[in-house]
Amino acid sequence: MDATTLATVWFVIQGVLLTGYAILDGFDLGVGILHPFVPRDDRERRIAMNAIGPIWDGNEVWLVTFGGALFAAFPEAYASAFSGFYTAFMLLLFALILRAVSLEFRSKMAGAGWRRFWDWAFFAGSASATLLFGVAVGNAILGVPLDAHGDFTGTLLDQLNPYALLVGVFAVATFAMHGALFLYLKTEAELQQRLEAWMWRTFGVFLVGYLLTTIYTLVMVPRAATKFSRFPWAAIVVVATVLAIANIPRSIYWRRPAQAFASSCATIAGLLALFGGVLFPNLVTASNDPGLSLTIHSAASSPRTLTIMLVIAAIGMPFVAGYTAVIYWTFRGKVRLDPQSY
Repeated sequence: MDATTLATVWFVIQGVLLTGYAILDGFDLGVGILHPFVPRDDRERRIAMNAIGPIWDGNEVWLVTFGGALFAAFPEAYASAFSGFYTAFMLLLFALILRAVSLEFRSKMAGAGWRRFWDWAFFAGSASATLLFGVAVGNAILGVPLDAHGDFTGTLLDQLNPYALLVGVFAVATFAMHGALFLYLKTEAELQQRLEAWMWRTFGVFLVGYLLTTIYTLVMVPRAATKFSRFPWAAIVVVATVLAIANIPRSIYWRRPAQAFASSCATIAGLLALFGGVLFPNLVTASNDPGLSLTIHSAASSPRTLTIMLVIAAIGMPFVAGYTAVIYWTFRGKVRLDPQSY
């Protein structure tokens, strides 16, 4: 393959890895976002945590792989993003660690105060991590100020602009809905009945966020609309995404939660595909001067490096997918608590 094709292939691979993470860890984060509000007692909170307990750390492999692949395939973009968003990334790392520690520490002691503290820590880590992911996506769409060396020249407050915060809130709403649908599949009895109302609530908030974010994007990012003339397939993705969104309330109404969850997965995949279409061929868009943007061509590693990585990915990615499938099959069905549960 030539250098242009290799760079494009790796852009698509990065998109697949990010989509895999958003779908799989998205419902993990959504469960954490809903944690203080849906379960009513200690047993129900344990059920919610154990719904994701065997799989949450495996889901994060997709994020680690995404970061490693970005470092190897597009090192300049990696350096620019991590240096410019250093504070945000440290906050994200703290949120993910807090979430993991909450899962592991909550059941170490039986005291009500101890468990209440870690319940809210679980929520805080999940909600703040999701918000930060959304803010990062918003800034990537909007663009950030860069200098001639590709270094970020703004401040943390510049990153917390209204558009990025809106995308962050939309991400929280999306993952909350995704988590509610997943929990409904994994629970039963009174908790499951209560989750039915929460599926409707979270879908309503998601729908409002989707409409506001779409309108704001078309107003704030005019190039997003122009990409449809360059990439006709984007219109197909839009239609497919809208149909997936429409099928969520339909499936909930007809009591087909598996279909609703599958539609939620398709919705997330569609939204990220559109995000990639708006971003392409940029990796880091310069808001002050489009000519300073880091593209898949200017920020890519050598063709030899990309080729070697492609061979490694062809060998390694099936193992990751296979491992994920085996874990989900092993822990399928409703949650059952035992002495070793969280």
